[in-house]
Amino acid sequence: MELARFADRADAGRALAAALTRYAGRPDVIVLGLPRGGVPVAYEVARALGAPLDVFLVRKLGVPGHEELAMGAVASGGVRVLNDDVVGSLHIPPAVIDQVAAREERELARREALYRAGRPPLALAGKTVILVDDGLATGSTMRAAVLAARRLHPAAVVVAVPVGSPDVCDDFRAIADDVVCAETPPYLYAVGLWYRDFRQTTDDEVRDLLARATSPRVDADDGPAKRAS
Repeated sequence: MELARFADRADAGRALAAALTRYAGRPDVIVLGLPRGGVPVAYEVARALGAPLDVFLVRKLGVPGHEELAMGAVASGGVRVLNDDVVGSLHIPPAVIDQVAAREERELARREALYRAGRPPLALAGKTVILVDDGLATGSTMRAAVLAARRLHPAAVVVAVPVGSPDVCDDFRAIADDVVCAETPPYLYAVGLWYRDFRQTTDDEVRDLLARATSPRVDADDGPAKRAS
């Protein structure tokens, strides 16, 4: 069975933007990409909607020795979200969680300085914030992002992804004001299977996309998708 729906993250971003047209051209909308993989998706969404783009930094807390398994996540603003089922079933002590969280918080600070290149974060108070990632599997990273964004007093928080588990997308309706999952396959398997090219996004690519989004110059091939001033 063929699973791939998107050529790459840019293609996924254009598909997601088509499901977000109700937010196009609104001066109160801000698009936030979750680094790193969510930023190429968010870049295309921001271009299509005519909205400013920024990053929202979130890091998964991997179980020591099984880092691919998330026991939670941390986000900018000191937010920590734990997966109680994982923590409880594996009997992970608080000291271990604190140690992993401290390491990931240092990485958050490093990336904050690297990606922004001296630019201050966009003010979210009173804005409609669209949080974008390249997919939703467990949702722990996006959940941390939603909770952290709420602390900055936006008018509304929207969760938007090209592909997500139906159950996880539904769960977000309890904490987000709107949830847009362009594809909700009954069996997600893995987010990467929905992309023909799912290579890791680099720090340099994130920096480049943010610089392009904030530049007053618009490339000739941008056409009607260029950002509104």
